[in-house]
Amino acid sequence: MNRQTKGVLLAAGGASLWGGSGAAAQYLFSTTDISTTWLVAVRLITAGILLTAISLAHAPQQVRALTHQRRNVGYLLAFAVLGMMNSQLSYFLAVKYSNAPTATVIQYLQPVIIIVWLAFAQRQWPRRIDCISIVIALIGTFYLVTGGRLNTLTLTPVALFWGLWCAVAAALYTLLPQSLLKRYDALAVCGLAMLVSGILLIPSLFTISWPHLSSGDWWLVIYIIVGGTMLSYTMFLQSIRYISPSVTGILSAFEPLVATLLAVTLLGTRMTVAGVVGSLMILLTTFLQAIPMQKILNLLGLKHHY
Repeated sequence: MNRQTKGVLLAAGGASLWGGSGAAAQYLFSTTDISTTWLVAVRLITAGILLTAISLAHAPQQVRALTHQRRNVGYLLAFAVLGMMNSQLSYFLAVKYSNAPTATVIQYLQPVIIIVWLAFAQRQWPRRIDCISIVIALIGTFYLVTGGRLNTLTLTPVALFWGLWCAVAAALYTLLPQSLLKRYDALAVCGLAMLVSGILLIPSLFTISWPHLSSGDWWLVIYIIVGGTMLSYTMFLQSIRYISPSVTGILSAFEPLVATLLAVTLLGTRMTVAGVVGSLMILLTTFLQAIPMQKILNLLGLKHHY
């Protein structure tokens, strides 16, 4: 197996496991008394312990530097609370109040939020391709939320709020750890962030009633922790060693694809034509951001600034 094939399989596999965890969470929310906070707390503390243990075994100096330098601790805490915990809680709340396909697709508004934020932060207009992405994403969101009709909403206000906040949280998750990821191993950074955010959520485990789960339900919880968190993240990180980030960005579309297929075929979730069109338009923005348009134009002899 060549490097390109290995990278594609790892990226697609990691994104697929992520998508499967959303469908698994939707099933648990609809059939059990499991709470969002309980599921996120158990997921983060367990995955955080395991990933940090792996990091300690392979790169103990990385973990030591992240936990012993005051500046790093500050960045790590900000990432753990505003990025990791925020994105996990808001995503599962969006799944709970809507469904896995909708929550996963709305999360893909993240690139648009980042574009707008960077435009304000850097005080310059976005590139032409970025403006096109924003327009397409807004139209897609309109179709997904209203079904193409101005006088109706296909999502409840609560579901819409958590879906949009999930996209904001995903943007924070991407932006906050940049300074750490430039200097330290990504597995160590995210493992410690999961561990810290999981520890912060431990008090909630003593105030929330533990759910009554069957053996099958517990297996889904284990899958969400191991398959949908540890394996998916590790596989996606490994894929970057073999293929470019732009290709991994495109292959991340397997996440909403798998979430939708599982939710529709196994959970009976219905998707309207307008919802499908809106979802595809939002996902198109990811492809536009991942495709190196300027390089393509340069190869064609064009010099337009995209």
